[in-house]
Amino acid sequence: MVGTTIEWYDFFLYGTAAALVFPQLFFPGGESSLTGTIAAFGTQFVGFVARPIGAAIFGHYGDRIGRKTTLMATLLLMAIGTVLIGVLPTYQTIGIWAPILLTVLRVIQGIGVGGEWGGSVLIAMEWGHERRRGLAASWPQMGVPLGLILSTGLVRITTAATGHDFATYGWRIPFLASIVLIGVALFVRLRVVESPEFQLLRKTEKVVVAPIIEAIRRQPKEILLSALVRMSEQAPFYLFITFVITYATKHVKVNSDAILVDTLIAAALGLISIPVFGILSDRFGRRLIYGIGIVLTAVYAFPYFGLLNTGNAIIMGIAVVVSLIFHDIQYGPQAALIAESFDPDIRYTGAGLGYQLASVIAGGPAPLIAAEILQGTGSSTWISVYIIFCAVVSMASLLLLRRTTTVGGGVKTRPTRAFRKGATTV
Repeated sequence: MVGTTIEWYDFFLYGTAAALVFPQLFFPGGESSLTGTIAAFGTQFVGFVARPIGAAIFGHYGDRIGRKTTLMATLLLMAIGTVLIGVLPTYQTIGIWAPILLTVLRVIQGIGVGGEWGGSVLIAMEWGHERRRGLAASWPQMGVPLGLILSTGLVRITTAATGHDFATYGWRIPFLASIVLIGVALFVRLRVVESPEFQLLRKTEKVVVAPIIEAIRRQPKEILLSALVRMSEQAPFYLFITFVITYATKHVKVNSDAILVDTLIAAALGLISIPVFGILSDRFGRRLIYGIGIVLTAVYAFPYFGLLNTGNAIIMGIAVVVSLIFHDIQYGPQAALIAESFDPDIRYTGAGLGYQLASVIAGGPAPLIAAEILQGTGSSTWISVYIIFCAVVSMASLLLLRRTTTVGGGVKTRPTRAFRKGATTV
């Protein structure tokens, strides 16, 4: 959880900066204030496109050499990308090279976080008790609200401390501070013991030669459905934490500080809600809890923007907090729901690919699509329709996703025929 927190701190920090300062620092000269914002969100999207690449690369090694070693590599890669963004010259200094280098570093971030999720979830879940895997797998998921708290909180502190100089040098401080946090995460991860399920795979010589090929050959449906089932969780999430800043400041005309504080409060509540919904999924089943989250997200699509449009600080705060609670209903059981759908010998690769492919079709384009809609229509109506569409896709995918059988209050995945017979192994 500590390592995942730092990874998401780095990843979310970019999103906040893309909404606040990157448009004028790296993409000046747009026809309107939203044009620069769309360009900044475009580079943010590139990071999402890189996430499946990271899942494929590190999934291969995670299923071949182990979860722990791979997680060390993803953490170091993320550190390099984030710290270098903190020292990157702006457009005014080096011209077109500024946005080009920013995009390259965002790709590095995307590859790092793309390889992170599968390993962190499997280390936690495969060490967890079979009856409490929903709770165990939800611990790394709490890295999301913790990373959001750290990134948003540090940006809030830095803006207050540097004032008008935030756009000059203050924005660099949170990026450079990442090096300290990475040191803490590495210290913790060096003491993590390898997953017992992977050790068993080694002992029984069931480690596959080519995990990517095996995963695509044996469980292509699960990979695709794992991506689609995240549509209602990931697309709205990035609207709720990044696009909301743009919407509040550019459309509703309120100060961004209040929205940042609201996001902090909502993220803090996630530290409670995510494990709670993980526990509920152990008790009542992943599908039921996840399905409830999908329905509530769809129902909330229009009221969410209606509350924001009031411009009232308290009502807007309620809108932000409720939006992330509905997200957490899905995010709590999601890790176990997806990971349990794959055989142990290809689980890092299969689950990671499915999870991260959603970043290309959901999380990455969501703020970009919303910004385009807002610029083209001047209204949030079609953004709400977009959220409902994502929910419909997720519900259909949830119904089709591979089922697990209940075992004494817990769950047990039914292995595929290929795994039972034994795939090509080392």
